[in-house]
Amino acid sequence: METALYAICAAAGWLAFGYKLRDLRSDRDNRVLRAMVYAFGSFAAGVTLAIPPLAAAVDTSTGLPNLAKVLAHAGVMSVAAQAEVLLLFLALPGERAAPRARLRLLMSAGAYAALVGLWLVTLAAGAPVALTVEYARVPAVLAYLVVYLCVFVAYSADIARLCWRFARVAARPWLRRGLRVTAMGAVFGLAYCASKAGYLVGYRLGAHPAGEQRVAAVLVTISALLMIVGLTLPAWGPAVDLALTWSRRQVAWRRLGPLWTAVTAAQPQLVLDDGVRRTGVAFRDIDYALHRRITEIRDGRLALRPYIDERVTEAAAELLAGSGLPAAERAAVLEATMIAAGVRGLRTGTVAERPDRSDPYDPTGGYTGEIAWLTRVARAYAGSPVVVRALAATAGPGWGSDPATPPPGGPAVPTGGG
Repeated sequence: METALYAICAAAGWLAFGYKLRDLRSDRDNRVLRAMVYAFGSFAAGVTLAIPPLAAAVDTSTGLPNLAKVLAHAGVMSVAAQAEVLLLFLALPGERAAPRARLRLLMSAGAYAALVGLWLVTLAAGAPVALTVEYARVPAVLAYLVVYLCVFVAYSADIARLCWRFARVAARPWLRRGLRVTAMGAVFGLAYCASKAGYLVGYRLGAHPAGEQRVAAVLVTISALLMIVGLTLPAWGPAVDLALTWSRRQVAWRRLGPLWTAVTAAQPQLVLDDGVRRTGVAFRDIDYALHRRITEIRDGRLALRPYIDERVTEAAAELLAGSGLPAAERAAVLEATMIAAGVRGLRTGTVAERPDRSDPYDPTGGYTGEIAWLTRVARAYAGSPVVVRALAATAGPGWGSDPATPPPGGPAVPTGGG
């Protein structure tokens, strides 16, 4: 299990390193990017050396016990320091961030020098030991782990604090989200430290609690993946927005299909580009296809005004009065009823005796608001029983429609209330 988890962390680290290295090549003077590349590179190298079979191979080939662990801890301390440097340059002007960053790097170097010194002490002792909690009774090992945990706690707590603090004032949504995810990663880093400290105390007191390596691997993996995602999220998060917008507009284009078909079937001259009815066109350029569909529905709605009798509007309003639908849904059903009445009148050549002179609904929110509004109208046109019942109530001599005939593309049978 530990091998698989550390391998996953290593793969994620190298992937993040390559991703940000590509950005750094086009923006070499960006200190934030440089710190991120160093952080991901250090992490990827360190966690790669922590993979148990590879760590054992390094120690065996060099004849230096625990060398892989000492090098892995170098990567861990480096990524923590570089993450803080990154946050400092994100939050502060360069002239203020630089001295603080140097101080943190110097502190990391000093702490790591202490770890190397303690490791050399274990080598000089001659007795085979491992830099793990199982050897907590060996003074040099205990000191090594205490120094390592103290540094890790300091960095994790500082990263969590800085991320939550900066997330509150960050202007970009994906930067805020990234900082919060990074903070959660740091919190899991603190949980790793707490777990390690608990096992350390247990072994120091003579107990032998089981599962330390497995617990550590799980917590390290969660912490690492959260921090990698959080630190890279501001870069690739906006692409998620674009993908979601594209998929939502694809859905809207399809949902507008029955309404668009009904309006343009009665008025084919409205269709300026017949190719937009094809799925391939919408897939390649959804905004063009959707814009054409919206424009043609709107143009068709205006052209239908002479055929929309206000008595149909009144009948639909009466049916909706006790429906319990929200105001936005009632407005959409009313609009769908008027369009259906206009299509019926145009199809039968019946001009309204009392033409509806109300202005078409003008939604707020620009293009996005228009999409949402017409999607509601299309849904009501295709499925609301109020549309069928209002048309049936106003059908008969002089209306040019059979009460049993639903509007083209509309619901087939009137059922129940709104």
